[in-house]
Amino acid sequence: MCGFVGAFAADGQLPSKERIADALDLLKKRGPDDSGIWEDGHVRLGHRRLAIVDLRATGHQPMVCGNGRYVIVFNGEIYNHLQLRTQLNPPGGWRGTSDTETLLEAYRAWGAACVRRLNGMFAFAIWDRDEQRLLLARDRLGVKPLYYSWRNGWLSFASRPAALRVLDAHANGGMDPQALRLYLELGYIPAPLSFHRGVHKLKPAHMLLCDRHGMRTERYWDFRHIAPDQSLLKRPETDLVEELNELVMSCVRDRLLADVPLGAFLSGGVDSALVVAVMKAVGVSVPRVFTISFAERSHDEGPAASSVARLLGVEQSQEQLSVDSLLDLLPTYIEEFDEPFSDSSAFPTLAVARLASRSVTVALTGDGGDELFGGYHYYRIAQRLTPMLAWSPAVKRGLSGMLGCLPSHRMKLLAGAVGALDPVGLFAYVRSVGKDFGSLVTDDVSDRTTSAESWFAEAAVCFGGDLTSADIGMRLDTAFTLTDDYLQKIDLATMAFSLEARDPLLDYRLVEWAMRLPVQWKLRDRQTKYLLRKVLCRYLPPQHVYRPKMGFSVPVAKWLRGPLREWARDLIHDDDLLQRLPLRKERLRRLFTLHDSGARDAHPLLWAILMLLCYVARHERGGELPAIAHAGAIGTRRRGIDARNTPSGYPNPAASTGGVSSPQPLP
Repeated sequence: MCGFVGAFAADGQLPSKERIADALDLLKKRGPDDSGIWEDGHVRLGHRRLAIVDLRATGHQPMVCGNGRYVIVFNGEIYNHLQLRTQLNPPGGWRGTSDTETLLEAYRAWGAACVRRLNGMFAFAIWDRDEQRLLLARDRLGVKPLYYSWRNGWLSFASRPAALRVLDAHANGGMDPQALRLYLELGYIPAPLSFHRGVHKLKPAHMLLCDRHGMRTERYWDFRHIAPDQSLLKRPETDLVEELNELVMSCVRDRLLADVPLGAFLSGGVDSALVVAVMKAVGVSVPRVFTISFAERSHDEGPAASSVARLLGVEQSQEQLSVDSLLDLLPTYIEEFDEPFSDSSAFPTLAVARLASRSVTVALTGDGGDELFGGYHYYRIAQRLTPMLAWSPAVKRGLSGMLGCLPSHRMKLLAGAVGALDPVGLFAYVRSVGKDFGSLVTDDVSDRTTSAESWFAEAAVCFGGDLTSADIGMRLDTAFTLTDDYLQKIDLATMAFSLEARDPLLDYRLVEWAMRLPVQWKLRDRQTKYLLRKVLCRYLPPQHVYRPKMGFSVPVAKWLRGPLREWARDLIHDDDLLQRLPLRKERLRRLFTLHDSGARDAHPLLWAILMLLCYVARHERGGELPAIAHAGAIGTRRRGIDARNTPSGYPNPAASTGGVSSPQPLP
């Protein structure tokens, strides 16, 4: 796991080495072990290394191939690199044992097509000195981040936006109104958008090729067109369980390659328990696992995780916190996320990453099981509501109107779901952080941007086969929520503590297998993840497999009425801050009042707004955030978050035009 920056200029006008070094300084946590800069007439590359495979100098980056033609900077791991080495014959032989060298030689042998042979998580840039051509690529699911900016023959790129903004003043442009709208609907910003105009995320499973003639991107892999194979409904369950078990074992085994200590996160859920169980089954004698437990029983999966650890015979490190003590991580949360990001489960993710980093450098996770095998309750709801989607719009409007008149907030939410016109609309409604509260952006923004539902509908056009509502939801979650919310969260949370996270359940072979699996093998007998649970039953007693899903949540709703109440109120009533954003501040303040009074639980949308305001206050205005009155198990105090010492490279709104500082409507 590493971080890198780079720039290409057709005219040779590159950022200085000092600027490259400043950008690399923002990647120290991603790569604390080593750093380097390489340059020629049209390219400068910088790299910071977290040494995982080949800890010697032979793993140093930027890495130049033996004949000097190709140069690479690389973030991630290529899990099949030893198999690839058997197909490669570098002139002069292998110099080291790193997967970076393997990737460089794969490009020498196969060119850009090498990405189709890679099994791993990766973002990399390779410069061809003879052809004067640059290749950027990102892994199939988007586990590793890659941001770039392109204009007039000038390309800059980096592992995080803060570093990119140091390299390129163009990346400090104003807020993208489309990104703002989608953020306020979803709580995250989907690729290729970024919060700032001029900054883009390279989409998962995409390559970017650049030379003096221009730049283009292309997709090299796509799961969306894979249709469920209905013939699998005739296969014996035992055969499918065996096949899935063997595939999971292969995916886990491949991710054990490391020259540093390795462990896993363990919650009380199915996915992490399966990963840990399989680690032991494939040869890790006593896996090391890490668990966060909470003093509050309503949020605590610690006892369940401890039971699993005892049954599997693993070495468990467990840290108990009060839920309110997670507020200590709020400054880190705001510091590490370079864009507005509202997923509050980042708090416990940061906590477990901090715990694991004290003992290991690599941790396996269970991410991906819910999206691939039907783990979210929404999928079952979508299946039950499917008949309603066929009703006429007039009937749905009438029923929705009646349900909306009922005093129960749950009925109002159901009214919104019933009003959906199709499975995509239902998914967009369920995944919205706003639900039944109208848009908070001004009309001039909403009139010139498109909704999240439109983005989802465009993606769904590529879906193959006769899909159920649940199938569509799983594919949309995999394409959007997984990549731009959950995987971004785990990458940033682990990198904050120089820890590499690996996701066995996101091996592309397993993704393709899951896409071919009919929904009846995922949702059955009122149970989610039906087949995956059957695999776990090979390793654990049923009572540990069929527990209710708890999730990795924090009580944001309670926080906003308790220790964060005044902090939130100060932000929401900061007129100078709000005038920098095209928001309807009176509607926002009314929403806060409704939540504060208990009349409505609006915490998902409020938290998204608060994280947006924190981002603007810290990175755009450059001022101190309001203090937090933190009352809980760790005592009572007031703590401010100092934004004056932020890294260089963030835009100065007073000196820019069209930025978020402008009180005028966005152009």
